[in-house]
Amino acid sequence: MKIDVLTLFPEMFSALDASLMGKAQQKGLLNIACHNIRDYSLDKHKRCDDYPFGGGAGMVMLPQPIHDAISAVDPQHKALRIFMSPKGRTLTQEMVKQLSTHSHLLLLCGHYEGVDQRVLDMDIDMEISIGDYVLSGGELPAMVLIDSVARYVPNVLGNSEATTEESFSDSLLEYPQYTRPQNFLGVTVPDVLVSGNHQQIERWRKQKALELTQQLRPDLLDKTDK
Repeated sequence: MKIDVLTLFPEMFSALDASLMGKAQQKGLLNIACHNIRDYSLDKHKRCDDYPFGGGAGMVMLPQPIHDAISAVDPQHKALRIFMSPKGRTLTQEMVKQLSTHSHLLLLCGHYEGVDQRVLDMDIDMEISIGDYVLSGGELPAMVLIDSVARYVPNVLGNSEATTEESFSDSLLEYPQYTRPQNFLGVTVPDVLVSGNHQQIERWRKQKALELTQQLRPDLLDKTDK
């Protein structure tokens, strides 16, 4: 999978060089390229923002550098172009799965008070939000999207079952997990998990997932077949 990121702060994405994302890139499973929008500015000072028409607080990102950057990185519009925006559709696990089917994503990270609407109308396919709150820019949301989507790229996790037995995989939160030692400070692992009876273990995990979802995220229960 190829992911191009357009940002004013490419240095922020160094976090993706670590852990699973870093290993996936080293193996050639992911190709993540960050492009500095300032490089495409025609202003001699490389300005990428200006005051909003109509007045108001803050600055708005100029359309020209963004449009030229997108045109250079994806000239034939082969990528799914996404603007990370609090106004976008909320990112869900189902959306993550859908995005993972695309071979090429282009992510635009806004900053300041927003982006000129004209370039969004001309060059962007969809807007995505990671939640109902506002951040200083789209860089962190872009990293969240990249990490969540990349986990579905074949061989990134190494275990094909890793994305099927986790929170939200079936509209439920994940069941509790335990590892060694079997007795930790007097608290023991549930007997069923060391019983060797896989049918009982599966039933226990399903029940615990339902209980946790009811306790912590009851809004998810109307999405599952109980």
